[in-house]
Amino acid sequence: MTAKDAKLDWKGEIFSVQPRIRLTRSFDQRSHSYLGYVLRIHGTLGGEAREFVVALGKSAHDKLQLRVGDRVSGLGERVADPRLETADLYKASGLKVLERVGEVATRPPPFLGIAPALEVYRERGHRRLAATTYSTKCLVCVWGCEMAVEIIIDQWNPSLVRYRRETFCYGPKSCPVYKAGPTRKVPGRKGMSWEEEDWVDDDATSHRGPDD
Repeated sequence: MTAKDAKLDWKGEIFSVQPRIRLTRSFDQRSHSYLGYVLRIHGTLGGEAREFVVALGKSAHDKLQLRVGDRVSGLGERVADPRLETADLYKASGLKVLERVGEVATRPPPFLGIAPALEVYRERGHRRLAATTYSTKCLVCVWGCEMAVEIIIDQWNPSLVRYRRETFCYGPKSCPVYKAGPTRKVPGRKGMSWEEEDWVDDDATSHRGPDD
């Protein structure tokens, strides 16, 4: 095992549990990979006090049912390609719940508690979420999601790829803090660009009512 692949000790208090979803774009086409969950933690990583993000598998989430306020510890490896991840660590192992928080008595938003199953996110569909709104108001909400995005510029030339991050909301359409932000543009071959307009979000969430 190389130094890069070495397991790092980590522990701390969870301040956010959200889905770990990767988005692949190719001009006007998009697909999602539902990989698990991410835990945002205030604590220590490799003995250093800091804020960090740990990727958690679906089975571990189903078993531990972690939520904001829980104190946890474990081991993990630094992600192999940060362009494809929003987490600092993955391949988490040796997970221990050091302290379990009770029900959080707050009125949403943000929506706290235990993050739902990945199938629920897939079924609900998402709307784009302004990056500033996400970072200031939705970072702790179970319906918020920051995705690592891989953009295939030219499907005939796989080496032409770009990476970025985008933020989305899976929550109720009536949420008072929600702001869509500007539409997103997807670069394509020969300098072309496609704009993902509002109708895309409307279509993805058309099966839900305003409070669902």
